[in-house]
Amino acid sequence: MEIPKSKEIVEGYRLIMGYLGVVLILVGIIVLLPLLTIIAYPQEIDNAKFFIIPGIISIFLGYLLSFLIKDKEKGQLHKHQDAFIVVVSWAISIFICAIPFMMTGKYNLTQAVFETTSGFSTTGLSVVDVTVCPKIFLMFRSIMLFFGGVGLVLVMTSAISDRYGMRLYNAEGHADKLLPNLVKSARMIVIIYSGYILSGTILYIIFGMSTFDAINHSIAALSTGGFSTKAENIGYYDSIPIEIITIILMYLGCTNFLVHLMLIKGKIKSFFQHCEVKFMLFLSAFSLPIFCVFLLNGFVDNIPESIRIALFQISTAITTTGFQTIPSFADWNSPLIFMMIILMLIGGGAGSTAGGMKLYRVYISIKDIFWTIRDKFSHKRIVRTNSIVRFGQKEKVDKTSKIEVYSFLGLYIIIFLIGTFIYTMFGYSVEDSMFEFASALGTVGISVGITSYNADPLIMWVAIIGMFLGRLEIYIVFLGIIRLFSDIGNKIRGK
Repeated sequence: MEIPKSKEIVEGYRLIMGYLGVVLILVGIIVLLPLLTIIAYPQEIDNAKFFIIPGIISIFLGYLLSFLIKDKEKGQLHKHQDAFIVVVSWAISIFICAIPFMMTGKYNLTQAVFETTSGFSTTGLSVVDVTVCPKIFLMFRSIMLFFGGVGLVLVMTSAISDRYGMRLYNAEGHADKLLPNLVKSARMIVIIYSGYILSGTILYIIFGMSTFDAINHSIAALSTGGFSTKAENIGYYDSIPIEIITIILMYLGCTNFLVHLMLIKGKIKSFFQHCEVKFMLFLSAFSLPIFCVFLLNGFVDNIPESIRIALFQISTAITTTGFQTIPSFADWNSPLIFMMIILMLIGGGAGSTAGGMKLYRVYISIKDIFWTIRDKFSHKRIVRTNSIVRFGQKEKVDKTSKIEVYSFLGLYIIIFLIGTFIYTMFGYSVEDSMFEFASALGTVGISVGITSYNADPLIMWVAIIGMFLGRLEIYIVFLGIIRLFSDIGNKIRGK
């Protein structure tokens, strides 16, 4: 009897290249998906070549690289190689998806990369003139929002089963599994995400949107991306029902996927007890009267209109979506701009499609201030356990957790200040610079006009780096880069 040979074990950069091959196949599919738009708009057939060429090449290269791990035993990833894979996967996706824009001859490398980074990071800042842009490209932007929102690695994980997939899954920012099985968790997230988009699309159509606009806006709202098919954005429709639908989708998008599962299972009490949901509702309610007061001071002349504008703009800022119902933020006074900056910096829930510092981290930092003051006035013999309610149960917040939170918040603020400083070097005011870079770093997408089609390339690249860091939560990018240079150094030293 012939003894079966053991499978070859693939490790190191050969394993990494195999994973990246799967990513290239996925990216190729993403590039080809907009071709479905031609079924409804056959007059745009001439644009097909911009997607077919890079899409097929990406799939072909990915197929070749995938042979490195096909039917082979996968070795263990070394320290921080998971971070490297995630960073490179996102960078590859951004640059390949920029090719269709560049092939039109209307966008240079910087503009194209800016648009695709904005798409995959679900930011919504744009250099595209939607009034003349072909619908196939508008749909392409929404497709990038869809995959960027759920995460490229998550989609890859939902399609293939891999024993080391959990490390990639966590590295991309998905810290919580919905179900015991990783692949089932990933697929459940995609199902929930798609179900919300379908529901939003139907509701938008019922209240007057065209099918094309409904699909695009539903994806953009739930992914907290903010790309619109109209130059006037959501304000184009001047419809309260459409604004309400958009607000609901935005809040759903900025909520942790595990919390969604609680809601779907009917655990309403646990849903509203979740620390991030409570904090988000508190911030929204606290901000509303402040916004209304300043809007009534020279911007609108009645209370109902001030509530309508305030509620939508608070929602779009804290969920980091970037939709707007007003023509411009450039004329807003300093207190309103300040409030918007704060909300954009805080951002949405951890493990959601939103950006920002995340509600969870800011909530813990505020609670820790309360805990510290409480302990100062308490008897020394009293020992208390600091905890928060998360996912329906009490969770202890230890010293290590607080250090991690403060380290991230500190690093985030430092990057925010650096980006703001660079913008001021181009002659923009501190206020406008803070607003614009907070929007980029928080993956929000609201602009006061600094980033545009004709913006200076350095301005664009600062925004690109901000969006990239904001989507992948900074540390993963740093760890991936450090791992690369460490491996290069070891190779040079012969280790």
